Amino acid sequence: MGNVFSIQCGDALISRCWDCVAGQALYVCQLEDNLQELETARDKLRELSNDVMRMVISEETPQTVQLDRVGGWLSRVDATITEVNSLLNRATRERQKLCLAGCCSKNCKSTYMFGKSVSRSLKHVVGLMSEGEFKEVVIRAPAVQLQANLEALRTARRELWASKQDVKRKVDLEEGQQKKALQQVLLWLSMAEAMITEAEELERDGPQQVQKLLAGDISNYMFVGRVAKKLEDLIALKAKGDFKEVVERTLPEPVVVRNVNPTVGTETTLDEAWSFITGDQVGIFGIYGMGGVGKTTLLTQINNRFATISNNFDVLIWAVVSKDLKLEKIQEQIWKKIGFLDEKWEKKSLREKADDTFHALSRKKFVLLLDDIWQRVDLEEIGVPLPTRQNRCKIVFTTRSYRVGRQMEAEKMIKVKPLDWEEAWALFQKKVGDIDLDIVPLAQDVAKECRGLPIALITIGRAMASRITREEWKHALKVLRSSASSLPVMEDEVFQDMEVEVFVRLKFSYDSLSSDKVKSCFLYCSLFPEDFEIHKRGLVDYWICENFGDRNESYSIIGSLVGACLLEEQGEHVKMHDVIRDMALWIACKCEKEKHEFFMEAGAQLTQVPEVGKWERSKRMSLMANSIERIHEVPRCPHLLTLFLSYNNNLWVIGDGFFQFMDALNVLDLSCTDMRELPVEISKLNSLQYLNLSRTLIRQLPVELKMLVNLKYLNLNNTINLNMIPRGVISGLSSLQVLEMYNVDIFEVQKGEDNILREDNMLIEELQCLEHLNVLSSTITSVSGLQSYVNSLTLLNCTRALSLQLFPGPQSLNIWWLANMKNLALIYIVVRSDLGEPDVDVVMEEIETHDDAGGGLGNSMISRETCFNSLNTLNLMGSLRLKDLTWIILAPNLTDLYVGYNKHIEEIISAEKLDDVQVGDENFNPFFKLEYLNLENLPELKSIYPKALSFPSLKQIDVYKCPQLKKLPLNSSSANGGKVKIEAEERWWKDVEWEDDSTKTTFLPCFVPSRRGC
Repeated sequence: MGNVFSIQCGDALISRCWDCVAGQALYVCQLEDNLQELETARDKLRELSNDVMRMVISEETPQTVQLDRVGGWLSRVDATITEVNSLLNRATRERQKLCLAGCCSKNCKSTYMFGKSVSRSLKHVVGLMSEGEFKEVVIRAPAVQLQANLEALRTARRELWASKQDVKRKVDLEEGQQKKALQQVLLWLSMAEAMITEAEELERDGPQQVQKLLAGDISNYMFVGRVAKKLEDLIALKAKGDFKEVVERTLPEPVVVRNVNPTVGTETTLDEAWSFITGDQVGIFGIYGMGGVGKTTLLTQINNRFATISNNFDVLIWAVVSKDLKLEKIQEQIWKKIGFLDEKWEKKSLREKADDTFHALSRKKFVLLLDDIWQRVDLEEIGVPLPTRQNRCKIVFTTRSYRVGRQMEAEKMIKVKPLDWEEAWALFQKKVGDIDLDIVPLAQDVAKECRGLPIALITIGRAMASRITREEWKHALKVLRSSASSLPVMEDEVFQDMEVEVFVRLKFSYDSLSSDKVKSCFLYCSLFPEDFEIHKRGLVDYWICENFGDRNESYSIIGSLVGACLLEEQGEHVKMHDVIRDMALWIACKCEKEKHEFFMEAGAQLTQVPEVGKWERSKRMSLMANSIERIHEVPRCPHLLTLFLSYNNNLWVIGDGFFQFMDALNVLDLSCTDMRELPVEISKLNSLQYLNLSRTLIRQLPVELKMLVNLKYLNLNNTINLNMIPRGVISGLSSLQVLEMYNVDIFEVQKGEDNILREDNMLIEELQCLEHLNVLSSTITSVSGLQSYVNSLTLLNCTRALSLQLFPGPQSLNIWWLANMKNLALIYIVVRSDLGEPDVDVVMEEIETHDDAGGGLGNSMISRETCFNSLNTLNLMGSLRLKDLTWIILAPNLTDLYVGYNKHIEEIISAEKLDDVQVGDENFNPFFKLEYLNLENLPELKSIYPKALSFPSLKQIDVYKCPQLKKLPLNSSSANGGKVKIEAEERWWKDVEWEDDSTKTTFLPCFVPSRRGC
């Protein structure tokens, strides 16, 4: 059939149409009921509005104002009633349109729209009625309320101040020997002090705010709330200050055992000194004797005896004084033991520090050991209370001068005499080793020339250890006996009080060194201040650039000097005994002056450079560790090879022309100064091979620096203001072998296309141009930059330290990339959370397989062979997204571990993930070499290691703000039986869970209360 069509409608379409029609019909069918309900609701709303208005009228006074929400509600009610009246007025007309018993309308659209408006108005009226239940309709006027609160705040502040004074007086009365203030009391006092200050500021600003409010200005209405909140806080804090106990008994702090060589013949003197320590008759006593006789050794033995014999002293303090007396240096050594050495304390004046020191020591029964005093030390100026019969404190010092001892008001002076013959011969034999019988008489004659001085017996004995023929011994004896007759005349004050005879005998050890090169290296060590700890690697870097030898040979020379007892080895550092150093200076500045031409004023408390004429002919010059601020001289130093200006913390400017006539200069050290820019003349130092600018305030490197084509060593570590290195400077240093760029400023980098600090890839391109580079410390700012970095085999092999300072943002850091850096010793990873929410994942994926580990070690079996073998220091700071650090078991030589400010870490080493690692030994100890463990602000940390470990090398554990960490991986045999310092919060320490009672007993004496946050 034609003209036929069909429409297919689905059930869903029909259903939606019906819902629409039914919904519209509902407004029509319910119109009559809704109109009646609306009229009733309107009347009730009007009645409620009238009630609220009467409440406002009855309660409103000149001191009060109507609440804004009440006024707003009344306004909305008036508008709504007007709208409802309008609708009700239309109701008659709309009713006439209804038909079919009110279920239909003659004008469907009109009636539907009217019904919908009625329904909406009804809901609105009902809502307004529910909002109109006000408990209060007026409040006090803001100005009146503020005035009243300020008066109440003033009263509460005065009451809190009085309570604080009462608590403080109680602490002062009860705190003392082996008693200290409770941590909660100290915290309360600190909070009270801060809150009183804040209240005073509000009281000071209050009258002005009252006047503003009276004038109708409510722009700072929040001030009213601040005052009210502070009043509430003051009252609450005062209530918490009702302490029943304010002090508690304390255990003495653990003694730091100091290294000392085995000695002979000191027992009697040690016992005499110890009797003064334990007795009540002597408070201050001195130990005196000539240089090298063993005074410091005796003082060290006293120190170490405290670790083995029970005593009732609260704290033992060791401080080195030295010839260059600096009271601040002594204060700092004392404060490190009894206080928290932070930036706030360092900024205080000498007097303020003395007051702090006195306040702390006055409440302790202390022993103060002062080593190497050359002149009277004003203990009062430092802040050290004098010992009395009442406080029973002790002060012990060493000095070469009996006169200085008396100036120190010592009640007793113990003289350390040279060893008698039997003791001297025994010590000499010990250092020489086996001596043939036919040589013994000669050996005894050589030993007698040492005059019983331990340092001479040790150094000369060690020098003779390799001499096996009678002729060698005869020659040595001849040299020792003839040296005194050829002694140069002393004409100045430097050596007039020195035991020159000691130098003569010690010089034999110097003369016995294998070559002039080794002798020069030995004398080089005297350029550093007295008691200075010289880093071995740093010393080697100096010597390489002085052309003394390569790296391996330089380390070998250090070993030979240590073996000859001319240097003392202290881990990664060496230092010179003060007598050995004096002897070295005597040689360099007197005996062989024409040969060496040293100018030595290190640690001499200089405020300006010495007169140029005194040092223009010098070859090596050290002005280290002084207080020089400016250098404007223009010297002519054609022979100067070495210039040390480091540790002049106030040195901020070197004038033009200073370096103009130093053509031969090899080594220039400006580290640890306040230098802000480099003189351009440095670029004219054509012979310069070593330039150290670490820990300076320089902002940029001059482009002319690239002219130093012979430079082998450049140190920019910790130049936190350095934000500009022009393109071509680094790549232009074609001879560079060592480049240190660890922790440079990457957060305020200057803009500019030529600044290689602007992008990691620009820096990497420059580094890849350095053909001779073999030691590198670097700073990278992005994961993408790290990816480019690890793709360079040259950079991988020479990297020793890496600082990853990551900006927030979606990134995935693969720790496995770092495993290919075979010489990597230090890793520092920080995420800058102050610039945004951290979003950095950490994974451990083998580059070949790219298995997703998700964090930690993942699921694949990982061998620990060749991974992170050189890594000794790891610092992680910021919320890297990882749950554990199990990968550090791949670093068997780790000595220092710091983890801080991470809200994700739950375990240091995960028990579950240990099964994924091929350790090869069930007794495997991942922390075998760990010395320092520092955990800070880790709110989710629950475990360090799943079981107790031995920690044979551990020296210190710091735990701060790790509330969920309840147990340390220790047992009674860990850390050599408890020879470790554990610094933590007291409330955390009280809740520590121990392996057993024996472990608890072992480690309780190791606790030191944390002073962080105090």
